[in-house]
Amino acid sequence: GHRGLPLFRSSAASVLYKRQVIAGYFAYFVYNAMLKPNTAFNNETAYIYVPTNATYEEVREQLEPLLKDIDSFDALAVQKKYTTNIKAGRFPVKKGMSNNDIINSIRSNNLPIKLSFNNQERIEDLAGRIAQQIEPDSLSLLKAMTDSTFLKEKNFTKQTVMNMYVPNTYEFFWNTSPELFRDKMLGEYYRFWNDSRQAKRKALKLSVNEVMTIASIVQKETAKVDERPRVAGVYLNRIRKGWPLEADPTVIYAKKLKENNFDQVIKRVLYKDLEIDSKYNTYKYPGIPPGPITMPDVSAIDAVLNAEQHDYMFFVADVKNFGYHKFAKTLAQHNANKRLYTQWISSQGINR
Repeated sequence: GHRGLPLFRSSAASVLYKRQVIAGYFAYFVYNAMLKPNTAFNNETAYIYVPTNATYEEVREQLEPLLKDIDSFDALAVQKKYTTNIKAGRFPVKKGMSNNDIINSIRSNNLPIKLSFNNQERIEDLAGRIAQQIEPDSLSLLKAMTDSTFLKEKNFTKQTVMNMYVPNTYEFFWNTSPELFRDKMLGEYYRFWNDSRQAKRKALKLSVNEVMTIASIVQKETAKVDERPRVAGVYLNRIRKGWPLEADPTVIYAKKLKENNFDQVIKRVLYKDLEIDSKYNTYKYPGIPPGPITMPDVSAIDAVLNAEQHDYMFFVADVKNFGYHKFAKTLAQHNANKRLYTQWISSQGINR
């Protein structure tokens, strides 16, 4: 009878002890795997880029250099079913985060990036520029951007497709698909062409494409934003009078297009270049070319819509005030300005 009692006590004590050990181990596991800081970098924030349809291995590979203890992370990732439910995107891992914080962040905190582009000469160049900033590659972007069904539906052509992309900085998720990128940019384009800009365009009796094409020429003619409205005024004057635009940048574009070489640098237009048979050659063909010769800045587009009103019909580079131009109302005045420029350019030994 009496002997059994201590035995009973000791087994109860051992169960209790085991429970405490398990509870202690569990607490240790919880603390270690879930709550203990587990970052091994000094910056405030590191970012991981999880590709679409990524495996856990790919995520783990990016995390390993950032963590002190990858094994405890693995254990919790399995526990929290992250390993079978991976989300694509760009996720922040902040210094001092625990495994639990990290998993919550890379599961739900996809942060947008600031995507920006400036004047690209061709849609191919733009696709390349975008591909450096978001997940899709340039070929898949180009395919979506030049999709003939899309272009037709939205009233664009291969020549005018560039009009859709207004240089600026935009917010995008890193894992945006090519089609979503394109569709969002169309929305931005409609937003850009608001009532006020549309009213100014109509007052000029020009289509959006014509405004963008003139703006692209203005863009190439002068880098000086304060001079753009004056240069735009010259082209609008020539259009009103039915004169050919005679814009050197269009000849350069026609040459690059004809030779399919957009890498060549041309500083001087030669007389033989003026003979290139291309609708983009505004010495040979009157009117406005079929589409933009580069992507115009907002400042160039607005320079056309708010062009300076004056009687100037010509301009040539001003050799005394670099980057700016000398404007003329008459051919005689222009020829005098041009002589100074020609003398200067020859003295610099620029033949091409």
